[in-house]
Amino acid sequence: MHDWFQTPPGQYVLDWERARFDTALADVFGYHALQVGLSDIDALAANRMPHRWLALVAPPLPDLDAAPAPQAGARAMLVTDSTSLPFSEGSLDLVVLPHTLELSPDPHATLREVQRVLVHEGRVAIAGLNPTSLWGLRQWRARQWRRFGRGRLFLPDAGEFIGPRRLRDWLRLLELELESIAYGCYRPAVRSEGALARFGWMDRAGARWWPIFGAAYFMVAVKRTQGARLVGQIWKRAPAVVGAPASIANRATPAPANTEKNLGSH
Repeated sequence: MHDWFQTPPGQYVLDWERARFDTALADVFGYHALQVGLSDIDALAANRMPHRWLALVAPPLPDLDAAPAPQAGARAMLVTDSTSLPFSEGSLDLVVLPHTLELSPDPHATLREVQRVLVHEGRVAIAGLNPTSLWGLRQWRARQWRRFGRGRLFLPDAGEFIGPRRLRDWLRLLELELESIAYGCYRPAVRSEGALARFGWMDRAGARWWPIFGAAYFMVAVKRTQGARLVGQIWKRAPAVVGAPASIANRATPAPANTEKNLGSH
């Protein structure tokens, strides 16, 4: 997908996603943030956490020099497997997945690994291409023509594009509560920069009339583990005394010491 993101449609998507990341993550507080994959975009540029890493997904061959260089905004770089992150359980406050699930050989395992390393109330931000869109329709049609030796794919022929509804189900199963979702990039599937510019009005119309059919989507989910609670100082209450005087109208009325003895005296 790196080569496709250098094309006019790819730059169009990156510009939209960069704005979404900057807006959604600017006020996410914590100490440790991780971006997994896609060095073409610095998704953590607007975030202010002191420790930020860019993790590139390990290539299939042991040639680590083939990995693209990180953006200047990333604080550190490591090469890893998205299904086995080198972080302890509950150690990250924010994980960003820009098209990472689409390129993962096991996207559900990748998302499960993200859930493991997130702290309670930690966040994950996901960007992906929407198969239910004009772009997805053109990609599907091109795949049908390729069976007959014709057709040209519009989107990269890599990985699997995951629909937002399917991704919601995965988040729910992993106790990741969907906080927000946004759709964008409503212009038709054209390749030239000039054609994309002429259809700029469709971004405004699409957001109003067919909002869920944008070519790209952006999600933010929060880890909400059932039964988890914040650990703080426990205030001990004094144990209640059995048979203590009952207070009625600000007066204490003592209970009789020995009822049977009082009855016998009469």
